[in-house]
Amino acid sequence: MLKHLKLPAPCLNFYTLDGMRTYRADLHIHTVLSPCGSLEMSPRRIVDAAIEKCLDVIAITDHNSTHQCSEVVRVGTEKGLWVIGGAEVNTREEVHGIALFENLELLQQFQLYLDKWLPNIPNKPERFGYQVWVNAAEEILGEEHRLLWSALNQSLDEVIAMVASLGGVFFPAHIDRPVNGILRQLGFIPTDLPIQTVEVLRNDATMDELRLRYRIISNSDAHTPEQIAARTTCLKMEALNFNELRMALGGVNGRLAFVEGRC
Repeated sequence: MLKHLKLPAPCLNFYTLDGMRTYRADLHIHTVLSPCGSLEMSPRRIVDAAIEKCLDVIAITDHNSTHQCSEVVRVGTEKGLWVIGGAEVNTREEVHGIALFENLELLQQFQLYLDKWLPNIPNKPERFGYQVWVNAAEEILGEEHRLLWSALNQSLDEVIAMVASLGGVFFPAHIDRPVNGILRQLGFIPTDLPIQTVEVLRNDATMDELRLRYRIISNSDAHTPEQIAARTTCLKMEALNFNELRMALGGVNGRLAFVEGRC
């Protein structure tokens, strides 16, 4: 079935001279569960849009919740797309960061952590949007009644430490965004922060100094199907698995992560 899909050109997916392969990724995608996510962002629509746009891997990163991940992973597996489960975490400093995990068991453990530290501030659907998760048939499976936009009662350091304890990967999200980017919230990136990669919106000369310290990536932060792959990250790896992803984001053993169009 997938071979009949019309793929956009160019489709960047090739072997390099050292035998590794370059994969296209979008590691920051919201679903219908996020209060800001479109009602169109159901598991099947997300996976279909990612395949149509020639992505090899996507990550599901709703605000402070992982409840929609398992169904998108299941649909992605059926259709031959690697889907990573994770979340976009809002720390006590109001800094957003992306946490990704290798499997659903680890994801469930992280959900317990999110549930423990998410404040009991009621969501107002008429103002912020509904926070439901759905199955492949777009039937509602559950609803989060606490406002997912809230900041966890956990610092950036504490969140990073928790992600690391579960073997996950973490990178600050959209660091150059006027709201919730670490550069705006803190004014700088602490040099002792244990990160190797940062996500940007603008991959231009303003990032040159940071490029000396970190790997720079960019992802769509999609809230609608049309936005998926609006910005993409290239991953130079030997295979599609979580350990290879971890090495690519860290620039280890020849693996690389970089903004598509700029190595």
